[in-house]
Amino acid sequence: MSTPVADKLDAARADLAERDGVLVAFSGGVDSSVVAAIAHDALGEDAVACTAKSETLPAAELDDARRVAEEIGVRHEVVEFSELDSPEFVANDGDRCYHCRTMRLGAMFDRAKELGIDIVCDGTNASDPGEGHRPGLRAVDELDAYSPLLAHGIAKSDVRRIADEYGLSVADKPSMACLSSRIPTGVEVTEKRLTRIEKAEQVLRTWGFEQFRVRDHDDVARIEVGEDELDAALDPEFAAAARQHIGDLGFDHVTLDLAGYRTGSVSPETESGESDASEDDEPLVEDVFDTDYPTADEI
Repeated sequence: MSTPVADKLDAARADLAERDGVLVAFSGGVDSSVVAAIAHDALGEDAVACTAKSETLPAAELDDARRVAEEIGVRHEVVEFSELDSPEFVANDGDRCYHCRTMRLGAMFDRAKELGIDIVCDGTNASDPGEGHRPGLRAVDELDAYSPLLAHGIAKSDVRRIADEYGLSVADKPSMACLSSRIPTGVEVTEKRLTRIEKAEQVLRTWGFEQFRVRDHDDVARIEVGEDELDAALDPEFAAAARQHIGDLGFDHVTLDLAGYRTGSVSPETESGESDASEDDEPLVEDVFDTDYPTADEI
Protein backbone atom coordinates (compact mmCIF):
# COMPACT_ATOMS: atom_id res chain seq x y z
CA MET A 1 0.00 0.00 0.00
CA SER A 2 1.35 3.45 -0.92
CA THR A 3 2.32 5.84 1.84
CA PRO A 4 -0.51 8.36 1.23
CA VAL A 5 -3.18 5.68 1.54
CA ALA A 6 -1.45 4.12 4.53
CA ASP A 7 -1.36 7.52 6.21
CA LYS A 8 -5.09 7.99 5.63
CA LEU A 9 -5.78 4.55 7.07
CA ASP A 10 -3.65 5.26 10.13
CA ALA A 11 -5.45 8.57 10.67
CA ALA A 12 -8.90 6.96 10.41
CA ARG A 13 -7.88 4.17 12.77
CA ALA A 14 -6.47 6.62 15.32
CA ASP A 15 -9.60 8.75 15.03
CA LEU A 16 -11.95 5.85 15.82
CA ALA A 17 -9.65 4.59 18.58
CA GLU A 18 -10.41 7.79 20.49
CA ARG A 19 -14.13 6.97 20.59
CA ASP A 20 -15.79 5.05 23.38
CA GLY A 21 -17.58 2.92 20.81
CA VAL A 22 -19.16 3.12 17.35
CA LEU A 23 -21.97 1.43 15.48
CA VAL A 24 -21.28 1.03 11.75
CA ALA A 25 -24.19 1.08 9.28
CA PHE A 26 -23.11 -2.13 7.58
CA SER A 27 -24.39 -3.40 4.24
CA GLY A 28 -21.54 -5.82 3.57
CA GLY A 29 -20.41 -3.75 0.58
CA VAL A 30 -16.80 -2.68 0.30
CA ASP A 31 -17.25 0.82 1.80
CA SER A 32 -19.07 -0.19 4.97
CA SER A 33 -16.90 -3.31 5.30
CA VAL A 34 -13.76 -1.19 5.34
CA VAL A 35 -15.27 1.12 7.96
CA ALA A 36 -16.23 -1.93 10.05
CA ALA A 37 -12.74 -3.39 9.68
CA ILE A 38 -11.08 -0.13 10.72
CA ALA A 39 -13.47 0.28 13.65
CA HIS A 40 -12.89 -3.29 14.83
CA ASP A 41 -9.14 -2.81 14.44
CA ALA A 42 -9.31 0.36 16.54
CA LEU A 43 -11.93 -0.55 19.14
CA GLY A 44 -12.27 -4.33 19.26
CA GLU A 45 -15.48 -5.31 21.05
CA ASP A 46 -16.58 -1.68 21.28
CA ALA A 47 -17.22 -1.65 17.52
CA VAL A 48 -20.55 -3.00 16.26
CA ALA A 49 -21.59 -3.58 12.64
CA CYS A 50 -25.33 -3.24 12.12
CA THR A 51 -27.33 -4.29 9.06
CA ALA A 52 -30.85 -3.02 8.45
CA LYS A 53 -33.15 -5.72 7.10
CA SER A 54 -36.10 -4.60 5.02
CA GLU A 55 -38.03 -5.51 1.87
CA THR A 56 -35.47 -3.69 -0.29
CA LEU A 57 -32.50 -5.77 0.91
CA PRO A 58 -31.95 -8.97 -1.09
CA ALA A 59 -31.66 -12.02 1.15
CA ALA A 60 -28.37 -12.88 -0.54
CA GLU A 61 -26.97 -9.49 0.51
CA LEU A 62 -27.96 -10.08 4.14
CA ASP A 63 -26.21 -13.45 3.98
CA ASP A 64 -23.13 -11.74 2.56
CA ALA A 65 -23.20 -9.12 5.32
CA ARG A 66 -23.27 -11.84 7.97
CA ARG A 67 -20.40 -13.65 6.27
CA VAL A 68 -18.23 -10.55 5.92
CA ALA A 69 -18.88 -9.49 9.53
CA GLU A 70 -17.67 -12.92 10.63
CA GLU A 71 -14.67 -12.55 8.33
CA ILE A 72 -13.78 -9.24 9.98
CA GLY A 73 -14.50 -10.59 13.45
CA VAL A 74 -16.74 -7.66 14.34
CA ARG A 75 -19.92 -8.01 16.39
CA HIS A 76 -22.91 -8.03 14.05
CA GLU A 77 -26.42 -6.81 14.81
CA VAL A 78 -29.48 -6.90 12.54
CA VAL A 79 -32.35 -4.43 12.87
CA GLU A 80 -35.62 -4.65 10.96
CA PHE A 81 -37.77 -1.90 9.52
CA SER A 82 -39.95 -1.31 6.47
CA GLU A 83 -39.49 1.48 3.94
CA LEU A 84 -42.99 0.61 2.71
CA ASP A 85 -44.34 2.24 5.88
CA SER A 86 -43.37 5.59 4.36
CA PRO A 87 -45.80 7.00 1.75
CA GLU A 88 -43.00 9.26 0.49
CA PHE A 89 -40.74 6.27 -0.18
CA VAL A 90 -43.52 4.28 -1.84
CA ALA A 91 -44.28 7.21 -4.15
CA ASN A 92 -40.72 6.81 -5.49
CA ASP A 93 -40.00 10.42 -6.33
CA GLY A 94 -36.58 11.96 -6.90
CA ASP A 95 -35.89 11.87 -3.16
CA ARG A 96 -36.52 8.15 -2.66
CA CYS A 97 -32.93 7.61 -1.50
CA TYR A 98 -33.32 10.40 1.06
CA HIS A 99 -36.42 8.81 2.58
CA CYS A 100 -34.78 5.37 2.60
CA ARG A 101 -31.52 6.58 4.16
CA THR A 102 -33.40 8.58 6.79
CA MET A 103 -35.34 5.51 7.92
CA ARG A 104 -32.35 3.17 7.68
CA LEU A 105 -30.04 5.42 9.67
CA GLY A 106 -32.84 6.16 12.11
CA ALA A 107 -33.05 2.43 12.85
CA MET A 108 -29.27 2.42 13.35
CA PHE A 109 -29.39 5.29 15.83
CA ASP A 110 -32.18 3.55 17.74
CA ARG A 111 -30.09 0.37 18.07
CA ALA A 112 -26.99 2.38 18.98
CA LYS A 113 -28.94 4.07 21.77
CA GLU A 114 -30.06 0.67 23.07
CA LEU A 115 -26.41 -0.40 23.15
CA GLY A 116 -25.22 2.79 24.84
CA ILE A 117 -23.29 3.93 21.76
CA ASP A 118 -23.29 7.61 20.77
CA ILE A 119 -21.75 7.47 17.30
CA VAL A 120 -23.16 5.90 14.13
CA CYS A 121 -20.70 5.66 11.23
CA ASP A 122 -21.58 5.19 7.59
CA GLY A 123 -19.54 4.27 4.52
CA THR A 124 -19.66 7.56 2.59
CA ASN A 125 -16.23 7.96 0.99
CA ALA A 126 -14.40 10.99 -0.36
CA SER A 127 -15.48 10.22 -3.94
CA ASP A 128 -19.19 10.41 -3.12
CA PRO A 129 -19.81 14.17 -2.66
CA GLY A 130 -19.76 16.17 -5.87
CA GLU A 131 -20.95 13.25 -8.01
CA GLY A 132 -24.29 14.88 -8.72
CA HIS A 133 -27.63 14.78 -6.93
CA ARG A 134 -27.11 12.80 -3.72
CA PRO A 135 -30.29 12.95 -1.61
CA GLY A 136 -29.04 10.11 0.60
CA LEU A 137 -26.13 12.26 1.77
CA ARG A 138 -28.60 14.88 2.98
CA ALA A 139 -29.99 12.29 5.40
CA VAL A 140 -26.48 11.53 6.65
CA ASP A 141 -25.94 15.24 7.35
CA GLU A 142 -29.33 15.77 8.98
CA LEU A 143 -28.96 12.80 11.33
CA ASP A 144 -25.33 13.68 12.08
CA ALA A 145 -23.90 10.27 11.19
CA TYR A 146 -20.10 10.22 11.03
CA SER A 147 -18.30 9.28 7.81
CA PRO A 148 -14.69 8.39 8.67
CA LEU A 149 -13.73 7.64 5.06
CA LEU A 150 -14.94 11.06 3.97
CA ALA A 151 -13.39 12.79 6.99
CA HIS A 152 -9.95 11.41 6.16
CA GLY A 153 -10.06 11.86 2.38
CA ILE A 154 -10.32 8.15 1.60
CA ALA A 155 -11.62 7.88 -1.98
CA LYS A 156 -13.20 4.84 -3.64
CA SER A 157 -9.91 3.63 -5.10
CA ASP A 158 -8.33 3.94 -1.65
CA VAL A 159 -11.19 1.96 -0.13
CA ARG A 160 -10.52 -1.04 -2.36
CA ARG A 161 -6.81 -0.91 -1.60
CA ILE A 162 -7.51 -0.81 2.13
CA ALA A 163 -9.93 -3.72 1.72
CA ASP A 164 -7.10 -5.64 0.08
CA GLU A 165 -4.81 -4.71 2.98
CA TYR A 166 -7.33 -6.19 5.42
CA GLY A 167 -7.78 -9.24 3.19
CA LEU A 168 -11.50 -8.63 2.77
CA SER A 169 -13.27 -10.86 0.25
CA VAL A 170 -15.42 -7.91 -0.86
CA ALA A 171 -12.44 -5.83 -2.06
CA ASP A 172 -13.56 -6.19 -5.68
CA LYS A 173 -17.28 -6.70 -5.07
CA PRO A 174 -19.45 -4.73 -7.52
CA SER A 175 -21.93 -2.27 -6.07
CA MET A 176 -25.31 -3.74 -5.16
CA ALA A 177 -27.89 -1.12 -4.34
CA CYS A 178 -31.28 -1.75 -2.76
CA LEU A 179 -33.97 -3.42 -4.84
CA SER A 180 -36.04 -0.24 -5.18
CA SER A 181 -33.33 1.17 -7.46
CA ARG A 182 -34.61 -1.21 -10.17
CA ILE A 183 -37.97 0.58 -10.32
CA PRO A 184 -38.27 3.70 -12.50
CA THR A 185 -38.77 7.00 -10.69
CA GLY A 186 -42.47 7.78 -10.32
CA VAL A 187 -43.53 4.13 -10.38
CA GLU A 188 -44.87 3.04 -6.99
CA VAL A 189 -42.62 0.77 -4.95
CA THR A 190 -44.58 -2.29 -3.83
CA GLU A 191 -43.69 -5.50 -2.06
CA LYS A 192 -44.82 -7.44 -5.14
CA ARG A 193 -42.36 -5.58 -7.39
CA LEU A 194 -39.51 -5.92 -4.90
CA THR A 195 -40.14 -9.65 -4.49
CA ARG A 196 -40.19 -10.43 -8.18
CA ILE A 197 -37.08 -8.33 -8.82
CA GLU A 198 -35.20 -10.26 -6.15
CA LYS A 199 -36.33 -13.60 -7.58
CA ALA A 200 -35.46 -12.49 -11.12
CA GLU A 201 -31.96 -11.44 -10.08
CA GLN A 202 -31.48 -14.76 -8.34
CA VAL A 203 -31.72 -16.35 -11.80
CA LEU A 204 -28.77 -14.25 -12.96
CA ARG A 205 -26.83 -14.97 -9.77
CA THR A 206 -27.41 -18.71 -10.23
CA TRP A 207 -25.98 -18.46 -13.75
CA GLY A 208 -22.81 -16.86 -12.39
CA PHE A 209 -23.31 -13.23 -13.43
CA GLU A 210 -21.49 -10.74 -11.20
CA GLN A 211 -22.56 -7.25 -12.32
CA PHE A 212 -26.27 -7.17 -13.11
CA ARG A 213 -29.67 -5.62 -12.55
CA VAL A 214 -33.21 -6.59 -13.52
CA ARG A 215 -35.17 -3.39 -14.11
CA ASP A 216 -38.91 -3.63 -13.54
CA HIS A 217 -40.94 -1.82 -16.23
CA ASP A 218 -44.34 -3.23 -15.20
CA ASP A 219 -44.87 -6.02 -17.75
CA VAL A 220 -41.26 -5.89 -19.01
CA ALA A 221 -38.20 -7.19 -17.18
CA ARG A 222 -35.08 -5.50 -18.60
CA ILE A 223 -31.86 -7.34 -17.84
CA GLU A 224 -28.60 -5.40 -17.60
CA VAL A 225 -25.26 -7.18 -17.24
CA GLY A 226 -21.70 -5.91 -17.33
CA GLU A 227 -20.23 -5.42 -20.80
CA ASP A 228 -17.79 -8.29 -20.28
CA GLU A 229 -20.72 -10.60 -19.51
CA LEU A 230 -22.93 -9.74 -22.49
CA ASP A 231 -21.76 -12.75 -24.48
CA ALA A 232 -22.83 -15.05 -21.64
CA ALA A 233 -26.23 -13.32 -21.52
CA LEU A 234 -26.70 -14.05 -25.22
CA ASP A 235 -26.15 -17.76 -24.71
CA PRO A 236 -29.28 -19.55 -25.97
CA GLU A 237 -29.51 -21.72 -22.86
CA PHE A 238 -29.45 -18.71 -20.56
CA ALA A 239 -31.93 -16.87 -22.79
CA ALA A 240 -34.36 -19.80 -22.52
CA ALA A 241 -33.90 -20.04 -18.74
CA ALA A 242 -34.37 -16.30 -18.28
CA ARG A 243 -37.45 -16.22 -20.46
CA GLN A 244 -39.02 -19.11 -18.57
CA HIS A 245 -38.12 -18.39 -14.97
CA ILE A 246 -38.29 -14.59 -15.05
CA GLY A 247 -41.37 -14.63 -17.25
CA ASP A 248 -43.10 -16.86 -14.72
CA LEU A 249 -42.71 -14.09 -12.11
CA GLY A 250 -45.36 -11.98 -13.83
CA PHE A 251 -43.50 -10.28 -16.67
CA ASP A 252 -44.98 -10.47 -20.17
CA HIS A 253 -41.61 -9.80 -21.80
CA VAL A 254 -38.02 -10.48 -20.76
CA THR A 255 -35.46 -8.29 -22.52
CA LEU A 256 -31.71 -7.86 -22.58
CA ASP A 257 -30.36 -4.32 -22.68
CA LEU A 258 -27.57 -4.34 -25.27
CA ALA A 259 -26.03 -1.24 -23.70
CA GLY A 260 -25.07 -3.37 -20.70
CA TYR A 261 -25.18 -2.52 -17.02
CA ARG A 262 -25.08 1.12 -16.01
CA THR A 263 -26.25 3.00 -12.95
CA GLY A 264 -29.18 5.37 -13.13
CA SER A 265 -30.86 3.80 -16.14
CA VAL A 266 -34.36 3.99 -14.66
CA SER A 267 -34.24 7.28 -12.78
CA PRO A 268 -32.54 10.68 -12.58
CA GLU A 269 -30.33 9.38 -9.75
CA THR A 270 -27.96 6.48 -9.78
CA GLU A 271 -28.37 3.85 -7.14
CA SER A 272 -25.93 5.60 -4.85
CA GLY A 273 -27.79 8.86 -5.39
CA GLU A 274 -25.74 10.70 -8.00
CA SER A 275 -27.24 12.05 -11.20
CA ASP A 276 -25.94 10.49 -14.39
CA ALA A 277 -29.00 9.66 -16.42
CA SER A 278 -32.51 10.90 -16.94
CA GLU A 279 -35.64 9.09 -17.94
CA ASP A 280 -35.44 10.90 -21.27
CA ASP A 281 -32.04 9.28 -21.82
CA GLU A 282 -33.48 5.80 -21.46
CA PRO A 283 -31.98 3.65 -24.24
CA LEU A 284 -34.04 1.63 -26.63
CA VAL A 285 -34.22 -1.98 -25.50
CA GLU A 286 -33.88 -4.89 -27.89
CA ASP A 287 -35.91 -7.96 -26.96
CA VAL A 288 -33.37 -10.56 -28.01
CA PHE A 289 -35.47 -13.37 -26.61
CA ASP A 290 -38.69 -12.71 -28.47
CA THR A 291 -37.67 -11.08 -31.73
CA ASP A 292 -37.21 -13.02 -34.96
CA TYR A 293 -34.16 -11.43 -36.54
CA PRO A 294 -33.43 -11.83 -40.27
CA THR A 295 -30.59 -14.13 -41.26
CA ALA A 296 -27.63 -12.90 -43.27
CA ASP A 297 -29.20 -14.36 -46.42
CA GLU A 298 -32.39 -12.39 -45.84
CA ILE A 299 -30.68 -9.00 -45.49
